[in-house]
Amino acid sequence: MQLVSKLFGRTLREAPNDAEMDCHIWLSRGGLIRRLASGLYAVQPLGQRAIRKIEALIRQEMEAIDGQEMSLPLVQPSELWEKSGRYQLIGSELVRFKDRSQHPMVLAMTHEEAVTQVASEELSSHRQLPFMLWQFQLKFRDEPRARGGLIRVREFTMKDAYSFHKDQDCLDEYYQRAYDAYVRIFRRCGIEPVIVQSDTGIMGGKVAHEFMLQSPMGEDNLILCPETGYSANAEIAVFAREGIPGEALPTESVPTPSKSSIEDVTKLLGIEAKNTLKMVMYGAEIGPKPEFVAVAIRGDLDVSETKVKNALKARVLFAATDDMIREAGLVPGYASPVGMKSGILMVDLSVPVSANLVAGGNEAGMHVRNVNFGRDFTCTGRFTEPVDVAQAAEGLLEIGGTHRLKAVRGIEIGNIFKLGTKFSEALGCTFQADDKSIKPAVMGCYGIGVGRLLASVVENSHDKDGIIWPKEIAPFQVHIVALGREPEILEDCVALAKELESAGFDCLLDDRDERPGVKFKDSDLWGIPVRLALGGKSREQGCFEWKLRSGGAMELFPKGEILDRLKAFYQD
Repeated sequence: MQLVSKLFGRTLREAPNDAEMDCHIWLSRGGLIRRLASGLYAVQPLGQRAIRKIEALIRQEMEAIDGQEMSLPLVQPSELWEKSGRYQLIGSELVRFKDRSQHPMVLAMTHEEAVTQVASEELSSHRQLPFMLWQFQLKFRDEPRARGGLIRVREFTMKDAYSFHKDQDCLDEYYQRAYDAYVRIFRRCGIEPVIVQSDTGIMGGKVAHEFMLQSPMGEDNLILCPETGYSANAEIAVFAREGIPGEALPTESVPTPSKSSIEDVTKLLGIEAKNTLKMVMYGAEIGPKPEFVAVAIRGDLDVSETKVKNALKARVLFAATDDMIREAGLVPGYASPVGMKSGILMVDLSVPVSANLVAGGNEAGMHVRNVNFGRDFTCTGRFTEPVDVAQAAEGLLEIGGTHRLKAVRGIEIGNIFKLGTKFSEALGCTFQADDKSIKPAVMGCYGIGVGRLLASVVENSHDKDGIIWPKEIAPFQVHIVALGREPEILEDCVALAKELESAGFDCLLDDRDERPGVKFKDSDLWGIPVRLALGGKSREQGCFEWKLRSGGAMELFPKGEILDRLKAFYQD
């Protein structure tokens, strides 16, 4: 048993000044975490116990899908990352340094390169495939936007897993097993995940899913269609374009002095945003030097930079400078696809289905009415047809054109990717197939941030008084509270704790010389599922006060019935 009088970490009556999310507030006030610096937290004993429960649960599920646990180093030679191409692709969030021998090294923010290198030295034959390797390992990402306590940090522990396969069909089959295991993990943690299609980002590959906790405090925008079951991250979600039909009318220049924004132009001309055409302009690092890219999109829609970047296969996308815009023959604030002289012009799918749009006039203080795709301009550069580069949003039509999309926010709690052969080809992880040919292993990867999952559980399960832990991951299963200063009360509490621990229950015993109100307040902050209190009156009746943290009235139970009651509660 753990005595509260000996428990390291004190409760707080006020939230930290920088706490904006409930999970940050309650983990701090309960004494489970303490901030050292931006994005750097100490996890204290009570929090560490909950993390160990989460890790045990994850370990069970990884072993159930034939995963083999290993450990890879945090510090890695930079040449592994240079081979994969990510050393050049990732910015300052990847920490680079030189060791005492002046050898370039990195602090790993993920472990695809390392695990692929290790697998390449062991794998030789198709008979060894498939296999999955996984670990709990420290990562470091120099995150510029740390927030939410453990939700977004710089140093963190990940459960990352990597599977190796002989072909795509083998990966597809295993990917579904991992998908199902993730659903079980999150449900066992008390979370019903929202699962969405997502961008593969720096991981590469063609297919990825994110597991989300729906929360108004989430950083991700999710697009859902309850009727069809469609779900995706807003940055890659697809939707149907509602056209604006009409015969193409002659173009007409319209003075719009000092009116460059969509809002100003629509007010001046008495039209809606959907009747305008806007230009969003970027510099893109695709080849050896940046290229100018203009995106033409209807004025009522926003550009998805993720879609643009993916379509271009660009390493970096940044806002175009005025000089870049002028070099392409465009006028900042009044740019138009009509007359663009150089660069890449990407046209969203919303434009060709919309007639007679108002566009910039490529002249300060001027716009043009009745601009139409095909007649007045078309795609230029590498794109010969319009592409999907618009951000999905609430109320737009799902791709079938029947139902309206719903937008919610979410916290990412896990992700899975079909990596394909990106890393195996780069790092020489090959095998001899049954036809004697040499092939690269087909890979998948599967990640869960352990600390973020802990915080997400708290964000999902708390009330106005503190944490409400799900049964499987509570730091203790029973909180025994001694009320009163009589020695026999504490003796009876100790005796019960020993009995329960002998039966396999983790017990926290509050033996402090404090008022009952203080002990109950701390009990609510800690959120242990079952509280058993013993005071003078209840002791006279030979009973303990049974109270569930999840709610319900206090009940009296004889000491002899407590163990059976606990067994029944935890077996439900």
